[in-house]
Amino acid sequence: MFAYGRSPWQLAGDSGTGTLCGVSRLSLEQIVDLDRYPIHELDGPEGQALVARARTALHAVGACDLPGFLRPAAITAAVESALSVRAKAYRTEQTHDIEFSGLAPESLAADDPRRTRIRSGKEGTALDDIPADSPVRTAYESDELTAFVGAALEIDPIYRSEDPLGALNYMYYAPGDELGWHFDGADFVVTLLLQGSEAGGAFEFAPMLRSADDRNDEGVRALLAGTSDRVQTMSGEPGTLALFRGHWSPHRVTPVEGSQTRVNAVLSYARAPGHRLGAETYRLFYGRIPVA
Repeated sequence: MFAYGRSPWQLAGDSGTGTLCGVSRLSLEQIVDLDRYPIHELDGPEGQALVARARTALHAVGACDLPGFLRPAAITAAVESALSVRAKAYRTEQTHDIEFSGLAPESLAADDPRRTRIRSGKEGTALDDIPADSPVRTAYESDELTAFVGAALEIDPIYRSEDPLGALNYMYYAPGDELGWHFDGADFVVTLLLQGSEAGGAFEFAPMLRSADDRNDEGVRALLAGTSDRVQTMSGEPGTLALFRGHWSPHRVTPVEGSQTRVNAVLSYARAPGHRLGAETYRLFYGRIPVA
């Protein structure tokens, strides 16, 4: 049973408080509401209950969000950190199909949903431009968060990415920006929402629209046509940690409206040590190759 009548991927609790004044690099306790989300005590009864609830949500709809994961003052500090390096962000503006297949539309069957072109436009800051004292970076580099992510996703062992650019990123969606419908190539993604937009900018997904045995092209066509009844929305509350299995569940960020930029962080993990991105990915999302 999920408290407060929230959707099954949402884990509820009381909001945390805290002050950050005069602190250069924050402790995990100052950043994460450990009373509400005891990721530092996963062997204890409350930590085990948290993991169990997260697993239940992930099994049910392939998604789990944890509103209030970051303390309010940590959210403020995280947004300030993200906006302070936005000038270093690389902009990507592209049209693609729902699988990022790179196939020419004319090479596909007339009813193939990959013929539909989808727009994505956003900015991203790479790890090497994120300050070492960023609250998000401190949380990401903590063994406690890594252990919780692995336990929730039932991946043991799990490792933080070692990619010098892609391990941790800030993402910025200015007015008019969006992330179009797509399936992920990776099995899962972990994000922190830092600042929402005034309107739009919703994270929408269609849980388990495909499976290993069924491409469900009919369902995908309905989704792209805007007639699917399977679309759900994850929490838009700043400070929310989200775990999401996007390989079978297409998802998007709807076009941002209003004057405020939507800001989130993407935290990358891997099933094996030494994870690195490929050269083409570097060029596409960062416009550069990392210095060896």
